[in-house]
Amino acid sequence: MERVPHEADAAGARGAVAGRARRSVVGGGALVVVALLAYWLGSGGGSGEEAAPGPSTTPTPSATLTVPDVFKRVGPSVVVVQAGKSLGTGVIAAEDGTILTAHHVVGGTSDKGTASKGAEDVTVTFADGTRTKAVVASSNPKLDVATLKPAKLPEIVVPATLGGAATVGAPVVAIGNPLGLTYSVSTGVVSGLNRTADRTAEDGGLNGLIQFDASANPGSSGGPLLDARGLVIGIVVSIADPGGDEAFAGIAFAVPIGAALGGGEGDGPPGDGPQI
Repeated sequence: MERVPHEADAAGARGAVAGRARRSVVGGGALVVVALLAYWLGSGGGSGEEAAPGPSTTPTPSATLTVPDVFKRVGPSVVVVQAGKSLGTGVIAAEDGTILTAHHVVGGTSDKGTASKGAEDVTVTFADGTRTKAVVASSNPKLDVATLKPAKLPEIVVPATLGGAATVGAPVVAIGNPLGLTYSVSTGVVSGLNRTADRTAEDGGLNGLIQFDASANPGSSGGPLLDARGLVIGIVVSIADPGGDEAFAGIAFAVPIGAALGGGEGDGPPGDGPQI
């Protein structure tokens, strides 16, 4: 049996396999080079420029704030108001330091801007501790709101953002000085709109009020009622007090900020309560 042709055939076959292997390696290497080149060009390496970023989703920031964020934002705008034995709250309403508060806290002035018999020397304490005298610049006893002009301003004046509508069921935050516990925060919801709170026959009733269930007590009057965005939507003026002991019974009232700034009054079902 002749083995040479067989060996030659085998050698040829091995050569063919080796050739195919070499071609495969070369072909594979070419694919790798092409892939690397494509990556390099796609990354901007070929032009010296940065590659354009791919599309990505950017979350839309929420309009609402957490309660700590609301307090952090508005707390510097809240002041302690002392008029004789009357303790209340106020909120800085303008960059010139004008303070919005409740008329009954400061005695106030008449509708014509003259001093009333109940007017007292007013002292305000800002969030940074600055303490100064203030005068009642304007007052509306019918709405139970007043503005104060402090004699001295803190180094940094932080006015609150006023405006915003109240909606039944919407969350609210109240900041005030109830029972002398300064800068207290309470939360709740708007539980009614267009309410009426009775006062003395001389003062008349308060109409068009926001009803809410965030805690309020004597000392809370004049403080801001805030929505979930930290906007002042009302000025706290009274509570419902069925027991006659000036204790919070779960219902409080605020003058809508639009009315407090000179808007119209409303009308609604009774919501009896004392001024606080």
